[in-house]
Amino acid sequence: MLALITGTSGGIGSAIAKYFLRQGWDVCGLDTAPAVIMDSRYRHYIADVRDPDSFPEGIEPEVVINCAGVQNTGHDIDVNLKGAINISERYAIGNDQLRSVVNIGSASAHTGSEFPEYAASKGGLLTYTKTLALRLAPQAICNSIDPGGVMTDLNRCVIEDEALWNQIMELTPLKRWAEPEEIAEWVYFVGVTNRFMTGQNLLIDGGEAGNAKFIWREDETV
Repeated sequence: MLALITGTSGGIGSAIAKYFLRQGWDVCGLDTAPAVIMDSRYRHYIADVRDPDSFPEGIEPEVVINCAGVQNTGHDIDVNLKGAINISERYAIGNDQLRSVVNIGSASAHTGSEFPEYAASKGGLLTYTKTLALRLAPQAICNSIDPGGVMTDLNRCVIEDEALWNQIMELTPLKRWAEPEEIAEWVYFVGVTNRFMTGQNLLIDGGEAGNAKFIWREDETV
């Protein structure tokens, strides 16, 4: 059992790789940064998802997970969207071993509440998920996991700012953000346990996007 995961040198990508390793999978990790995982069943490749010429040859994974991403860098669309397309076209299309593709989207693709290029890149990824699902059927499936706030170094600037954190928690019904390991559990369920759902975008955000308040006169009943 082999999983190919991009963005494994930190954050959610690292958590996903470690989770798959604990479940007995072999993992190939791709990142522009050096490896942070030391395991006999883990192979690390220095590669840039924007550059197909940097991709390793001879890999036929059963599961492909597109997690590499950047935020508000000026390269968001090239990395978050085009990078996922590059990886999927190389390792998913035409791969007879493939079982599933999981794309790591974002709650911002559902709400638009983010940096413009970042939100656009993740919105495009959600649509590409549906396109890829149709192309891979009936052999394999493709879905996206779209987290809201996650406790990673990327979000440290707001996590450590008490005023900003309090504002965020006011918008979040569960009053916390997800741990990277929780997102990894969802990825494993969708990519491995699940065999029938495809073309879907799953919003995992602690209820933030659905935090609508019903306004009505207290002295009236429906």
